Amino acid sequence: MKSHKKSKGKPVTLLQSLIPMVILIILLGINVFVFGSSALAGSNQFVLLIGGLIAIGVGLYNKVDYEDIIKKITKNVRETTRAIYILLLVGALSGTWLLSGIIPTMIYYGLQILEPHIFLPATVIICSIIALATGSSWTTSATVGIALVGIGNAMGIELALIGGAVISGAYFGDKLSPLSDTTNLASAMAGTDLFTHIRYMMFTTIPTYVVTLIIFIIISFNLDVPDTIDMSASLQAIDQTFNITPWLFLVPVIVIGAILKKMKPILALLLGTLLGAVFALFFQPDIVAFVGEGTTLTPVTAYKGIMNAITTDIAILSPMESLNSLFEAGGMKSMLNTVWLIICAMFFGGAMEAIGALKKITQTLLSIAKSVFGLFASTMASCVVVNLTASEQYLSLVIPGKMFSKAYKDKGLAPENLSRTLEDSGTVTSVLIPWNTCGAYHSGVLGIDTMTYAPYAFFNIISPFVSLTYVVLNIKIRRLVDAVKA
Repeated sequence: MKSHKKSKGKPVTLLQSLIPMVILIILLGINVFVFGSSALAGSNQFVLLIGGLIAIGVGLYNKVDYEDIIKKITKNVRETTRAIYILLLVGALSGTWLLSGIIPTMIYYGLQILEPHIFLPATVIICSIIALATGSSWTTSATVGIALVGIGNAMGIELALIGGAVISGAYFGDKLSPLSDTTNLASAMAGTDLFTHIRYMMFTTIPTYVVTLIIFIIISFNLDVPDTIDMSASLQAIDQTFNITPWLFLVPVIVIGAILKKMKPILALLLGTLLGAVFALFFQPDIVAFVGEGTTLTPVTAYKGIMNAITTDIAILSPMESLNSLFEAGGMKSMLNTVWLIICAMFFGGAMEAIGALKKITQTLLSIAKSVFGLFASTMASCVVVNLTASEQYLSLVIPGKMFSKAYKDKGLAPENLSRTLEDSGTVTSVLIPWNTCGAYHSGVLGIDTMTYAPYAFFNIISPFVSLTYVVLNIKIRRLVDAVKA
């Protein structure tokens, strides 16, 4: 009897690998031009499916088994389920934190402490500290990030600038935190020790952070806002709408403490959501009744108010109309567009990976990396390409990490060079791409379109260039001989 082995198909060419990606980028550009920020409402999702179908067509042309492609796509989608649950819980958390007055309380005290001309650099520093402590840019955006957007918006500062400051600070802390999953993943992929990786990454990350702070300080002093803003009317309106009390800070403190104690993000967000609901019943009973479509707090209106805040749109009216946009939350429902985008992005990324397109593009970049500079530049380009095509931050570390590891050793470069390069390009650029899971997440949580905040996410933009400058000047490029001596 003859054994029949399933054919893996012919290897795709570079041109074939680029076809789905080029068409996708063109169609996404058309979407942004035609629909603007509303492109995320559905047209981008459909275009990602088209890109995936074109990739499948390329695979079938090369005799790649259709079932193998579908299995890979399914696997990719399955691997994002944790991110999807986190997104839904972030929506639920933002709903109960508004209902309980936690976010309004943050805004209330923030308006008294922060001034317009120090707001942007202060935002970068605050988000840096939280992300460094929690190891998560996602948690940072979902907690203090939301509050800072509200504070800056009330001061009349552009949302694009606020979003850029939040993202810059969050990703600085995320990169250097030993609790960060991307920091651990990058060091593991390169085969270096975690703390060696962090120490080596500080050489490029801290100068980038300093430059970012200087830029935001310069922008702050040139903002078209008064030197002093009378916030008394806004503070009074917030105080009249919510029961403002420092006790409400207990909830975010408990949640951040739980994350520091290494509680899983999903459990920490669920804890924050439930605590927000309990505090709402104690501190904002009238608002809970109003959201529950009643006039007084009863078991029915209490349950309905909390469930509405967790799952769907709520709006709390204040005496000052300009503040009303700050007191709106979409609950889990507001995250559905982002979930939809991630699923469609994984369809495209899974198809590209299944037909061998990602591997081909990365191998091509590796083949032209004849010099040390070429090797570093190719690694960075590979990370960005994977972020653009696979739409997943982790893959931008895993795929280039696996592909380039031997090349760094062959050139006598210590593995921390690779781990640092992965973070300086893969980790930070993911949030600048609207259809990447990170870009979609932060846009959905902060309520600011990715392409709106991206030009002002200076830390993320500058990081790859600072890293390449070190290579050009041959600064802190550690050799394997040096690593052995150390």
